[in-house]
Amino acid sequence: MSSVINTNVKSLVAQNAMNVNNRSLSSAMEQLSTGKRINSAKDDAAGLAISNKMTAQIRGLDQAVRNANDGVSMLQTAEGATIEMTNMLQRMRELAVQSANDTNTSDDRNALDLEYKQLTKEISRIASNTQWNGMNILNNTSVGVAGLAGDVGTGARNVKFQVGANADQVINVGLKDFSYGTGTPAVASEAQLNLSAITLKDAKNFSLTIGPSTSGGTATTFNFTLSSAIGADATTTAEATDFASKLSTAVNNTVGFENVSISRVGTTINIKDAQGRAIGATFSATKADGTTAVATTGVKSDIATGSLASGATDPAVANANAVFAGSARLNDTDITTQANANTAIGRVDNALKAVDKERATMGSVMNRLTYAADNLTNVSQNTSASRSQILDTDYAKATTELARTQIIQQASTAMLAQANQQSQAVLSLLK
Repeated sequence: MSSVINTNVKSLVAQNAMNVNNRSLSSAMEQLSTGKRINSAKDDAAGLAISNKMTAQIRGLDQAVRNANDGVSMLQTAEGATIEMTNMLQRMRELAVQSANDTNTSDDRNALDLEYKQLTKEISRIASNTQWNGMNILNNTSVGVAGLAGDVGTGARNVKFQVGANADQVINVGLKDFSYGTGTPAVASEAQLNLSAITLKDAKNFSLTIGPSTSGGTATTFNFTLSSAIGADATTTAEATDFASKLSTAVNNTVGFENVSISRVGTTINIKDAQGRAIGATFSATKADGTTAVATTGVKSDIATGSLASGATDPAVANANAVFAGSARLNDTDITTQANANTAIGRVDNALKAVDKERATMGSVMNRLTYAADNLTNVSQNTSASRSQILDTDYAKATTELARTQIIQQASTAMLAQANQQSQAVLSLLK
Protein backbone atom coordinates (compact mmCIF):
# COMPACT_ATOMS: atom_id res chain seq x y z
CA MET A 1 0.00 0.00 0.00
CA SER A 2 1.35 3.40 -0.97
CA SER A 3 2.06 5.96 1.68
CA VAL A 4 -0.37 8.92 1.79
CA ILE A 5 -0.73 11.94 4.02
CA ASN A 6 -4.39 13.06 3.78
CA THR A 7 -6.07 9.75 4.51
CA ASN A 8 -4.77 7.24 7.05
CA VAL A 9 -6.79 4.22 5.93
CA LYS A 10 -5.28 1.87 8.50
CA SER A 11 -6.21 4.29 11.28
CA LEU A 12 -9.80 4.56 10.00
CA VAL A 13 -10.15 0.77 9.89
CA ALA A 14 -8.82 0.49 13.42
CA GLN A 15 -11.16 3.21 14.62
CA ASN A 16 -14.20 1.55 13.04
CA ALA A 17 -13.31 -1.78 14.58
CA MET A 18 -12.89 -0.09 17.94
CA ASN A 19 -16.31 1.60 17.67
CA VAL A 20 -18.04 -1.68 16.86
CA ASN A 21 -16.29 -3.39 19.74
CA ASN A 22 -17.19 -0.53 22.09
CA ARG A 23 -20.89 -1.07 21.32
CA SER A 24 -20.57 -4.76 22.10
CA LEU A 25 -18.67 -3.91 25.28
CA SER A 26 -21.36 -1.41 26.36
CA SER A 27 -24.09 -3.95 25.67
CA ALA A 28 -22.33 -6.64 27.72
CA MET A 29 -21.78 -4.23 30.60
CA GLU A 30 -25.43 -3.07 30.47
CA GLN A 31 -26.70 -6.65 30.54
CA LEU A 32 -24.48 -7.50 33.51
CA SER A 33 -25.34 -4.35 35.44
CA THR A 34 -29.14 -4.60 34.89
CA GLY A 35 -29.47 -8.37 34.83
CA LYS A 36 -31.60 -8.11 31.68
CA ARG A 37 -30.77 -9.22 28.18
CA ILE A 38 -33.40 -6.86 26.74
CA ASN A 39 -33.10 -3.30 27.99
CA SER A 40 -34.68 -1.55 25.01
CA ALA A 41 -36.63 -2.47 21.92
CA LYS A 42 -33.45 -2.42 19.81
CA ASP A 43 -32.06 -5.35 21.78
CA ASP A 44 -34.97 -7.66 20.79
CA ALA A 45 -38.25 -6.08 19.71
CA ALA A 46 -40.25 -9.31 19.57
CA GLY A 47 -38.82 -10.56 22.84
CA LEU A 48 -39.67 -7.25 24.52
CA ALA A 49 -43.32 -7.48 23.39
CA ILE A 50 -43.65 -11.08 24.58
CA SER A 51 -42.03 -10.36 27.94
CA ASN A 52 -44.29 -7.34 28.51
CA LYS A 53 -47.38 -9.50 27.96
CA MET A 54 -45.99 -12.05 30.36
CA THR A 55 -45.35 -9.31 32.90
CA ALA A 56 -48.99 -8.22 32.68
CA GLN A 57 -50.11 -11.81 33.22
CA ILE A 58 -47.76 -12.33 36.16
CA ARG A 59 -48.90 -9.17 37.92
CA GLY A 60 -52.53 -10.06 37.24
CA LEU A 61 -52.01 -13.59 38.58
CA ASP A 62 -50.30 -12.28 41.71
CA GLN A 63 -53.21 -9.91 42.33
CA ALA A 64 -55.67 -12.73 41.69
CA VAL A 65 -53.94 -14.72 44.44
CA ARG A 66 -54.49 -11.79 46.80
CA ASN A 67 -58.10 -11.56 45.64
CA ALA A 68 -58.64 -15.24 46.42
CA ASN A 69 -57.10 -14.82 49.85
CA ASP A 70 -59.36 -11.81 50.47
CA GLY A 71 -62.33 -13.95 49.45
CA VAL A 72 -61.31 -16.63 51.92
CA SER A 73 -60.99 -13.98 54.63
CA MET A 74 -64.46 -12.63 53.88
CA LEU A 75 -66.04 -16.07 53.94
CA GLN A 76 -64.18 -16.94 57.13
CA THR A 77 -65.71 -13.85 58.71
CA ALA A 78 -69.16 -14.91 57.52
CA GLU A 79 -68.70 -18.47 58.71
CA GLY A 80 -67.44 -17.27 62.08
CA ALA A 81 -70.73 -15.48 62.54
CA THR A 82 -72.73 -18.54 61.47
CA ILE A 83 -70.80 -20.67 63.98
CA GLU A 84 -72.13 -18.48 66.76
CA MET A 85 -75.59 -18.66 65.20
CA THR A 86 -75.34 -22.45 65.30
CA ASN A 87 -74.34 -22.38 68.97
CA MET A 88 -77.31 -20.16 69.80
CA LEU A 89 -79.69 -22.32 67.79
CA GLN A 90 -78.52 -25.36 69.72
CA ARG A 91 -79.23 -23.52 72.98
CA MET A 92 -82.63 -22.40 71.67
CA ARG A 93 -83.52 -25.98 70.83
CA GLU A 94 -82.42 -27.05 74.30
CA LEU A 95 -84.69 -24.41 75.84
CA ALA A 96 -87.61 -25.46 73.63
CA VAL A 97 -87.18 -29.12 74.62
CA GLN A 98 -87.10 -28.10 78.28
CA SER A 99 -90.22 -25.97 77.87
CA ALA A 100 -92.08 -28.84 76.19
CA ASN A 101 -91.90 -30.79 79.46
CA ASP A 102 -95.07 -30.54 81.55
CA THR A 103 -93.06 -30.34 84.74
CA ASN A 104 -92.80 -26.63 84.00
CA THR A 105 -95.32 -24.06 85.12
CA SER A 106 -96.35 -21.14 82.93
CA ASP A 107 -93.97 -18.94 84.89
CA ASP A 108 -91.17 -21.38 84.20
CA ARG A 109 -91.93 -21.36 80.50
CA ASN A 110 -92.09 -17.57 80.44
CA ALA A 111 -88.65 -17.47 82.06
CA LEU A 112 -87.30 -19.91 79.47
CA ASP A 113 -88.91 -17.84 76.73
CA LEU A 114 -87.03 -14.74 77.89
CA GLU A 115 -83.70 -16.35 77.08
CA TYR A 116 -85.15 -17.86 73.90
CA LYS A 117 -86.25 -14.42 72.67
CA GLN A 118 -82.91 -12.83 73.54
CA LEU A 119 -81.09 -15.47 71.50
CA THR A 120 -83.47 -14.83 68.63
CA LYS A 121 -82.65 -11.12 68.77
CA GLU A 122 -78.92 -11.81 68.97
CA ILE A 123 -79.07 -13.93 65.81
CA SER A 124 -80.77 -11.01 64.07
CA ARG A 125 -78.17 -8.58 65.42
CA ILE A 126 -75.28 -10.71 64.19
CA ALA A 127 -76.90 -10.99 60.76
CA SER A 128 -77.31 -7.22 60.60
CA ASN A 129 -73.89 -6.21 61.94
CA THR A 130 -71.44 -8.75 60.57
CA GLN A 131 -69.25 -6.79 58.17
CA TRP A 132 -66.10 -7.25 56.13
CA ASN A 133 -64.35 -4.23 54.66
CA GLY A 134 -67.34 -2.08 55.55
CA MET A 135 -69.80 -4.35 53.72
CA ASN A 136 -72.68 -6.14 55.37
CA ILE A 137 -72.12 -9.77 54.33
CA LEU A 138 -75.04 -11.56 56.00
CA ASN A 139 -77.76 -9.00 55.42
CA ASN A 140 -78.03 -6.39 52.70
CA THR A 141 -81.18 -4.71 53.92
CA SER A 142 -79.73 -2.54 56.67
CA VAL A 143 -80.22 1.15 56.06
CA GLY A 144 -77.05 3.18 55.72
CA VAL A 145 -74.77 0.15 55.43
CA ALA A 146 -73.15 -0.81 52.18
CA GLY A 147 -74.17 -4.31 51.20
CA LEU A 148 -72.90 -6.82 48.72
CA ALA A 149 -74.06 -6.87 45.13
CA GLY A 150 -77.70 -7.85 44.71
CA ASP A 151 -81.19 -6.52 45.11
CA VAL A 152 -82.47 -5.67 48.57
CA GLY A 153 -84.76 -8.36 49.88
CA THR A 154 -83.96 -10.99 47.27
CA GLY A 155 -82.22 -13.16 49.84
CA ALA A 156 -79.38 -14.42 47.71
CA ARG A 157 -76.56 -12.27 46.42
CA ASN A 158 -74.21 -13.49 43.72
CA VAL A 159 -70.72 -12.52 44.89
CA LYS A 160 -67.96 -12.73 42.28
CA PHE A 161 -64.36 -13.35 43.28
CA GLN A 162 -61.91 -12.34 40.54
CA VAL A 163 -59.41 -15.21 40.54
CA GLY A 164 -57.76 -14.75 37.16
CA ALA A 165 -55.49 -12.32 35.37
CA ASN A 166 -58.11 -11.62 32.70
CA ALA A 167 -61.66 -10.27 32.67
CA ASP A 168 -64.53 -12.45 33.93
CA GLN A 169 -62.28 -15.16 35.37
CA VAL A 170 -64.36 -15.43 38.52
CA ILE A 171 -65.69 -17.81 41.13
CA ASN A 172 -69.33 -17.17 42.02
CA VAL A 173 -70.94 -17.80 45.38
CA GLY A 174 -74.53 -17.09 46.36
CA LEU A 175 -74.67 -15.66 49.88
CA LYS A 176 -78.06 -15.88 51.52
CA ASP A 177 -79.71 -13.21 53.61
CA PHE A 178 -79.73 -14.16 57.33
CA SER A 179 -82.05 -11.36 58.41
CA TYR A 180 -85.67 -11.93 59.50
CA GLY A 181 -87.02 -8.89 57.74
CA THR A 182 -89.69 -6.54 59.00
CA GLY A 183 -93.05 -5.22 57.98
CA THR A 184 -95.92 -6.88 56.20
CA PRO A 185 -96.33 -8.10 52.63
CA ALA A 186 -98.28 -6.07 50.16
CA VAL A 187 -102.00 -6.69 49.90
CA ALA A 188 -103.37 -5.96 46.47
CA SER A 189 -104.97 -7.56 43.51
CA GLU A 190 -102.57 -9.06 41.03
CA ALA A 191 -101.83 -7.67 37.63
CA GLN A 192 -104.14 -9.26 35.10
CA LEU A 193 -103.85 -9.73 31.38
CA ASN A 194 -107.44 -9.77 30.08
CA LEU A 195 -107.41 -12.24 27.20
CA SER A 196 -110.99 -11.50 26.24
CA ALA A 197 -110.05 -7.98 25.20
CA ILE A 198 -107.17 -8.90 22.91
CA THR A 199 -106.25 -11.19 20.06
CA LEU A 200 -103.16 -13.38 20.39
CA LYS A 201 -103.59 -15.58 17.33
CA ASP A 202 -100.28 -15.94 15.49
CA ALA A 203 -98.53 -13.90 18.19
CA LYS A 204 -94.90 -14.94 18.70
CA ASN A 205 -92.91 -11.94 19.92
CA PHE A 206 -93.76 -10.51 23.33
CA SER A 207 -92.74 -7.68 25.62
CA LEU A 208 -93.68 -7.90 29.28
CA THR A 209 -92.79 -5.11 31.71
CA ILE A 210 -93.00 -6.26 35.30
CA GLY A 211 -92.91 -3.75 38.08
CA PRO A 212 -90.96 -4.47 41.27
CA SER A 213 -92.48 -5.74 44.48
CA THR A 214 -90.42 -3.33 46.57
CA SER A 215 -91.24 0.29 46.99
CA GLY A 216 -89.01 2.54 44.96
CA GLY A 217 -87.76 -0.28 42.78
CA THR A 218 -87.28 -0.31 39.03
CA ALA A 219 -89.48 -2.10 36.53
CA THR A 220 -87.93 -4.74 34.30
CA THR A 221 -88.88 -5.38 30.69
CA PHE A 222 -88.68 -8.86 29.17
CA ASN A 223 -88.48 -9.23 25.43
CA PHE A 224 -88.81 -12.83 24.34
CA THR A 225 -89.90 -14.97 21.44
CA LEU A 226 -91.82 -18.22 21.75
CA SER A 227 -90.60 -21.17 19.71
CA SER A 228 -94.00 -21.31 18.06
CA ALA A 229 -96.80 -18.79 17.73
CA ILE A 230 -99.91 -18.89 19.89
CA GLY A 231 -102.62 -21.01 18.31
CA ALA A 232 -106.13 -20.28 17.20
CA ASP A 233 -107.65 -18.38 20.13
CA ALA A 234 -105.98 -17.64 23.45
CA THR A 235 -109.35 -16.93 25.09
CA THR A 236 -110.29 -20.61 25.06
CA THR A 237 -109.40 -22.68 28.10
CA ALA A 238 -106.74 -24.77 26.37
CA GLU A 239 -105.10 -21.88 24.56
CA ALA A 240 -105.14 -19.65 27.64
CA THR A 241 -103.54 -22.36 29.74
CA ASP A 242 -100.90 -23.00 27.07
CA PHE A 243 -100.12 -19.32 26.75
CA ALA A 244 -99.81 -18.87 30.53
CA SER A 245 -97.43 -21.83 30.66
CA LYS A 246 -95.24 -20.47 27.86
CA LEU A 247 -95.24 -17.00 29.38
CA SER A 248 -94.30 -18.37 32.80
CA THR A 249 -91.45 -20.42 31.34
CA ALA A 250 -90.05 -17.42 29.48
CA VAL A 251 -90.10 -15.16 32.55
CA ASN A 252 -88.85 -17.73 35.05
CA ASN A 253 -85.91 -18.62 32.85
CA THR A 254 -84.64 -15.10 33.48
CA VAL A 255 -82.21 -14.68 36.38
CA GLY A 256 -83.81 -12.82 39.23
CA PHE A 257 -87.38 -13.68 38.26
CA GLU A 258 -87.35 -17.42 38.87
CA ASN A 259 -90.23 -17.24 41.33
CA VAL A 260 -92.71 -15.07 39.44
CA SER A 261 -96.13 -16.73 39.41
CA ILE A 262 -98.06 -16.58 36.12
CA SER A 263 -101.33 -18.49 36.06
CA ARG A 264 -104.65 -18.62 34.19
CA VAL A 265 -107.95 -17.85 35.89
CA GLY A 266 -110.78 -17.94 33.40
CA THR A 267 -109.90 -15.57 30.59
CA THR A 268 -107.26 -13.69 32.56
CA ILE A 269 -103.55 -14.27 33.13
CA ASN A 270 -102.60 -13.35 36.72
CA ILE A 271 -99.05 -12.23 37.57
CA LYS A 272 -97.71 -12.39 41.15
CA ASP A 273 -94.31 -12.41 42.83
CA ALA A 274 -92.89 -15.26 44.94
CA GLN A 275 -94.76 -14.06 48.03
CA GLY A 276 -98.09 -13.80 46.25
CA ARG A 277 -97.99 -10.03 46.04
CA ALA A 278 -99.27 -8.06 43.13
CA ILE A 279 -96.93 -7.02 40.36
CA GLY A 280 -97.74 -4.06 38.17
CA ALA A 281 -97.30 -5.00 34.53
CA THR A 282 -97.81 -3.91 30.95
CA PHE A 283 -97.91 -6.27 28.01
CA SER A 284 -97.63 -6.18 24.26
CA ALA A 285 -97.19 -8.72 21.51
CA THR A 286 -96.52 -8.83 17.79
CA LYS A 287 -97.10 -11.49 15.20
CA ALA A 288 -94.27 -13.27 13.48
CA ASP A 289 -94.60 -10.81 10.58
CA GLY A 290 -94.09 -7.86 12.93
CA THR A 291 -97.67 -6.60 13.01
CA THR A 292 -99.29 -5.79 16.35
CA ALA A 293 -101.19 -8.64 17.97
CA VAL A 294 -102.20 -7.01 21.24
CA ALA A 295 -102.21 -3.54 22.72
CA THR A 296 -101.38 -2.50 26.28
CA THR A 297 -105.01 -1.56 26.77
CA GLY A 298 -105.66 -5.24 27.36
CA VAL A 299 -103.85 -5.04 30.69
CA LYS A 300 -105.34 -3.95 33.96
CA SER A 301 -103.66 -3.67 37.34
CA ASP A 302 -105.00 -2.65 40.72
CA ILE A 303 -101.67 -1.19 41.80
CA ALA A 304 -99.39 1.27 40.11
CA THR A 305 -96.43 -0.19 38.29
CA GLY A 306 -93.35 0.00 40.44
CA SER A 307 -94.95 0.49 43.83
CA LEU A 308 -96.37 -1.50 46.73
CA ALA A 309 -99.93 -1.44 47.86
CA SER A 310 -100.88 1.14 50.45
CA GLY A 311 -99.47 0.38 53.89
CA ALA A 312 -96.97 -2.22 52.73
CA THR A 313 -93.36 -1.84 53.81
CA ASP A 314 -90.41 -4.21 53.74
CA PRO A 315 -90.77 -7.28 51.49
CA ALA A 316 -88.15 -9.22 53.41
CA VAL A 317 -90.78 -10.56 55.82
CA ALA A 318 -91.84 -13.13 53.27
CA ASN A 319 -88.46 -13.61 51.67
CA ALA A 320 -88.58 -17.18 50.42
CA ASN A 321 -84.89 -17.20 49.55
CA ALA A 322 -83.61 -16.10 52.96
CA VAL A 323 -82.03 -18.56 55.39
CA PHE A 324 -84.66 -18.04 58.09
CA ALA A 325 -87.70 -18.15 55.82
CA GLY A 326 -90.81 -20.29 55.85
CA SER A 327 -90.53 -23.17 58.31
CA ALA A 328 -87.16 -21.82 59.49
CA ARG A 329 -88.48 -18.44 60.67
CA LEU A 330 -87.58 -17.81 64.30
CA ASN A 331 -88.67 -14.30 65.23
CA ASP A 332 -92.38 -15.17 65.33
CA THR A 333 -92.01 -18.22 67.61
CA ASP A 334 -92.04 -18.57 71.38
CA ILE A 335 -91.89 -21.36 73.96
CA THR A 336 -94.49 -20.09 76.44
CA THR A 337 -96.68 -23.16 75.95
CA GLN A 338 -96.05 -26.82 75.27
CA ALA A 339 -97.58 -26.56 71.80
CA ASN A 340 -95.50 -23.50 70.96
CA ALA A 341 -92.38 -25.22 72.27
CA ASN A 342 -92.99 -28.20 70.01
CA THR A 343 -93.46 -25.84 67.06
CA ALA A 344 -90.27 -24.02 68.01
CA ILE A 345 -88.31 -27.29 68.09
CA GLY A 346 -89.31 -27.98 64.50
CA ARG A 347 -88.45 -24.45 63.37
CA VAL A 348 -85.10 -24.48 65.13
CA ASP A 349 -84.32 -27.85 63.51
CA ASN A 350 -85.13 -26.38 60.10
CA ALA A 351 -83.08 -23.29 60.90
CA LEU A 352 -80.12 -25.47 61.89
CA LYS A 353 -80.40 -27.35 58.61
CA ALA A 354 -80.53 -24.07 56.69
CA VAL A 355 -77.51 -22.61 58.50
CA ASP A 356 -75.55 -25.85 58.10
CA LYS A 357 -76.28 -25.76 54.38
CA GLU A 358 -74.95 -22.22 54.11
CA ARG A 359 -71.88 -23.11 56.16
CA ALA A 360 -71.24 -26.04 53.84
CA THR A 361 -71.49 -23.67 50.86
CA MET A 362 -69.06 -21.22 52.45
CA GLY A 363 -66.65 -24.01 53.37
CA SER A 364 -66.65 -25.51 49.90
CA VAL A 365 -66.02 -22.11 48.31
CA MET A 366 -63.20 -21.39 50.76
CA ASN A 367 -61.56 -24.68 49.82
CA ARG A 368 -62.03 -23.86 46.16
CA LEU A 369 -60.51 -20.41 46.60
CA THR A 370 -57.53 -21.92 48.44
CA TYR A 371 -56.90 -24.40 45.64
CA ALA A 372 -57.37 -21.61 43.10
CA ALA A 373 -54.77 -19.48 44.91
CA ASP A 374 -52.30 -22.39 44.94
CA ASN A 375 -52.83 -22.96 41.23
CA LEU A 376 -52.46 -19.26 40.45
CA THR A 377 -49.19 -19.20 42.36
CA ASN A 378 -47.88 -22.13 40.31
CA VAL A 379 -48.95 -20.50 37.05
CA SER A 380 -47.32 -17.23 38.09
CA GLN A 381 -44.07 -19.01 38.93
CA ASN A 382 -44.03 -20.91 35.64
CA THR A 383 -44.82 -17.76 33.68
CA SER A 384 -42.02 -15.94 35.50
CA ALA A 385 -39.62 -18.73 34.55
CA SER A 386 -40.70 -18.43 30.91
CA ARG A 387 -40.22 -14.68 30.97
CA SER A 388 -36.80 -15.13 32.53
CA GLN A 389 -35.71 -17.25 29.57
CA ILE A 390 -36.61 -14.37 27.24
CA LEU A 391 -35.75 -11.30 29.28
CA ASP A 392 -32.97 -12.10 31.75
CA THR A 393 -29.22 -12.04 31.17
CA ASP A 394 -27.24 -15.24 30.70
CA TYR A 395 -24.42 -14.30 33.07
CA ALA A 396 -21.96 -16.92 31.79
CA LYS A 397 -22.43 -15.76 28.22
CA ALA A 398 -22.41 -12.07 29.15
CA THR A 399 -19.19 -12.30 31.22
CA THR A 400 -17.48 -14.20 28.41
CA GLU A 401 -18.58 -11.54 25.96
CA LEU A 402 -17.32 -8.81 28.33
CA ALA A 403 -13.90 -10.42 28.60
CA ARG A 404 -13.71 -10.90 24.84
CA THR A 405 -14.65 -7.30 24.06
CA GLN A 406 -12.20 -5.95 26.67
CA ILE A 407 -9.34 -7.89 25.07
CA ILE A 408 -10.38 -6.70 21.63
CA GLN A 409 -10.60 -3.13 22.91
CA GLN A 410 -7.04 -3.29 24.22
CA ALA A 411 -5.82 -4.75 20.94
CA SER A 412 -7.76 -2.15 18.93
CA THR A 413 -6.23 0.66 20.94
CA ALA A 414 -2.72 -0.71 20.30
CA MET A 415 -3.40 -1.16 16.60
CA LEU A 416 -4.82 2.35 16.32
CA ALA A 417 -1.61 3.69 17.83
CA GLN A 418 0.45 1.67 15.36
CA ALA A 419 -1.63 2.96 12.47
CA ASN A 420 -1.15 6.54 13.58
CA GLN A 421 2.61 5.99 13.90
CA GLN A 422 2.92 4.79 10.31
CA SER A 423 1.92 8.20 8.94
CA GLN A 424 5.07 9.62 10.50
CA ALA A 425 7.16 7.59 8.03
CA VAL A 426 6.15 9.99 5.28
CA LEU A 427 8.17 12.69 6.94
CA SER A 428 11.40 10.76 6.27
CA LEU A 429 10.94 11.47 2.59
CA LEU A 430 11.32 15.18 3.28
CA LYS A 431 14.72 14.92 4.92
